[in-house]
Amino acid sequence: MKISKIIKLLILILLVIIVINIKSIFKNFYPIKYENKIITYSKKYNVDPYLVAAVIRTESNFDDKAVSNTGAYGLMQIMPDTAIWIAGNMKLKDFNTEKSFDSETNIAMGCWYLDDLNSEFNGDLELVLAAYNGGRGNVKKWLKNKKYSSDGKTLKNIPFGETDKYVKKVKINYRIYSKLYANEIK
Repeated sequence: MKISKIIKLLILILLVIIVINIKSIFKNFYPIKYENKIITYSKKYNVDPYLVAAVIRTESNFDDKAVSNTGAYGLMQIMPDTAIWIAGNMKLKDFNTEKSFDSETNIAMGCWYLDDLNSEFNGDLELVLAAYNGGRGNVKKWLKNKKYSSDGKTLKNIPFGETDKYVKKVKINYRIYSKLYANEIK
């Protein structure tokens, strides 16, 4: 009888400890690596740092050496042709695609690109993320197609399954980062 009460008390104490430390526990599962670089370039390019962290987590899980099956590079998984185009627009000197593995360069380019997509798609997060993953040209086509967009401004569905899953995953990660680190990153 006494052992049963002791076990129940220990379980209650353990639960209280978990509840008190829940944010810290979740931060181990949702870290923000490269925080200073994310803050620097998200400010410079007017992008929410929690969105940048969510994109990086979804794209590479913070692995700066990641290469996708389609050949995208680095933390924010930028395709070589897109990286060259971004570098030209950013006026980066002596850029080559190997520099996409440099965390600072990759985050700067990814933030610039998210800002560019934000401008093009009027800050519509779903369109921005769909364009980031599936290509801005595809998003423009989908918006013109009544099958995917009834108003030419929003998508009722995304025809690429991978892109649809990607958008949902980034949005979930974005909500988690926004709540978990609320007001910690500015």
